[in-house]
Parts: sequence; C-alpha cells; structure tokens
Amino acid sequence: MPNPEIAAIRAMLAQRPVLGGTLEETRAGIDGMGAAMPTPDDVKLTPENGAGAPAEWSQAPGAADDRAILYVHGGGYVIGSIKSHRHVGALLGREAGSKTLMLDYRLAPEHPFPAAVDDSLAAYRFLLAKGYAPGKIAVAGDSAGGGLTVATLLAIRDAGLPQPAGGYCISPWVDLEGLGGSMTSKAEEDPMVQKPGLLDMAAHYLGGKPAKTPLAAPLHADLKGIAPLLIQVGSAETLLDDSIRLAGKAGAAGVEVRLEVWPEMIHVWQMFHPMLADGRRSLAVAGAWLKDRMGG
Repeated sequence: MPNPEIAAIRAMLAQRPVLGGTLEETRAGIDGMGAAMPTPDDVKLTPENGAGAPAEWSQAPGAADDRAILYVHGGGYVIGSIKSHRHVGALLGREAGSKTLMLDYRLAPEHPFPAAVDDSLAAYRFLLAKGYAPGKIAVAGDSAGGGLTVATLLAIRDAGLPQPAGGYCISPWVDLEGLGGSMTSKAEEDPMVQKPGLLDMAAHYLGGKPAKTPLAAPLHADLKGIAPLLIQVGSAETLLDDSIRLAGKAGAAGVEVRLEVWPEMIHVWQMFHPMLADGRRSLAVAGAWLKDRMGG
C-alpha cells in the first residue's frame, strides 16, 4: 500500500520546489525549509567557533559528553547550512546518545573543491584536539554531505590520522558525472534531484578540476582502510545507483559496509522527519548503529 506521508510530501514539494531561482534564492529557500522544522526545545544548541569553520553543537538530554558526530550537510556543495539541517543532526544525535557538531563548511562557487574537504578534516582535527577519542567520533552527512563523509574519511586516512568509529551516508552523491543508470530510470520518480541541476552543482564545486578527482567524487577513490559505512538511500532516487556502486566498491576494498534501500523514499527523506515516520525510523536505525560503533 502506498505510503500516504511520502505522498503528502511529494505534493508539498510540487507546490514549493526546494530548488530553483538564483543561487541566493535557493540558499534562502532551503534554509527556510529547515527553519520550518524546528529543533525540540530540550535540545541544547551551542555555537562553536574553534572548528576551523562556523559550527554548532546540539545535545539532547542524556547524550554522552565523550561522543561526537561530525555532521556535514547536503546541498550539492553550493547550498545548505546549519539552519537547513540542524533538525536532522539533532535527532541523529539524540538517537545515537551523542553530541552532534554541525559544520558550516565553505560553499562553492565562492569556495570550490577542496574547501569543503579541508574544512571537514580541520573539524575532525579539532575534535581530536578537544580530547575525543577516534573511536568515540563518527562522521555523517546527506547527499553531497554523504559524499563529503566518505571524502573526509579518505582525507583522515591520507593525513595519517586514526579513523573514526564509522561513517553514516544518507543518499550520498559520489559520482559527479551522474552516470548511474538510476539517473535516468528514476528521473520521473525523483522530485528532488535531476541530472542537469546536478551537473551544474558539480561544475561549481569542481572549479575546473576533473570530475573523477577522488576526494571530490569518492566513487573513484581507493577506499581501502576507511571506517565502516552505513549507507541509506531511497528506492525513488536518481542517486540510487551512487549508493549501490559505493557500497560495492567499499565492500570490494575490504570496508565493512551496510546498505539499506528504503522503499518509496525520496532523496534525503530524513529532512522531513517531523512529518514522516520513515524519516524518524531511519534516523533511529542509524543512531543505534552509530551508538554501537562508538561503544554505547
């Protein structure tokens, strides 16, 4: 039986598309959508100015002080912010019994690759310097942030730093050329991501660098030695094949990987968790996985 909640969200998106207009209008639009889904009053929010880029801690009651999730938001590396994704990171932290550090990494086209990777790696170094043990840190993100999660793990490895406990990727974007078969086969089902817009964002982010640059497009990286991955993707996504191919490549490289394909779900359905039970449930599943990985 079709899910009535996701049908209602589809209708809402048809009336008020997230993408469209100028870059400034699109950035304001996604921030406004996030602001319409406020963080619960019992979650403590604290600005953090020492992480290399603007950041914000969220902590629900009972969250352990010695565990931290570094959350890198989605938005094609050109939109998105703490404002747009605060509610996602806060609920994930609640479910994992952990603090969440939401990072406002620099955006393209003003700051093309590798700015986002540099900022995320700097934030990980900041957590280590604050005394968090690597095994008590996780990296998480959605869409471009899901790709950035993998890129961060690679950058951590290449810098000779210890890996965190795990990486949680929501609908990750790891192929900047959009060559997955689902980019075409799921185009009519996906209300969020289409290839022309995706390639525009890729061009902004790459800034003239090759589309197969491994830290920009982790599908083309050697994934050996990175932390375990949990990948969640919806069955109605043009980026479905990004997740499937990423899981296959990670597994072939000896990385522990768990891939979940959620029926009927659209791109980053967790964004709509205040009105979508499967959004809350998927974050609960991920939170339990992260808690286990961090020794909770």
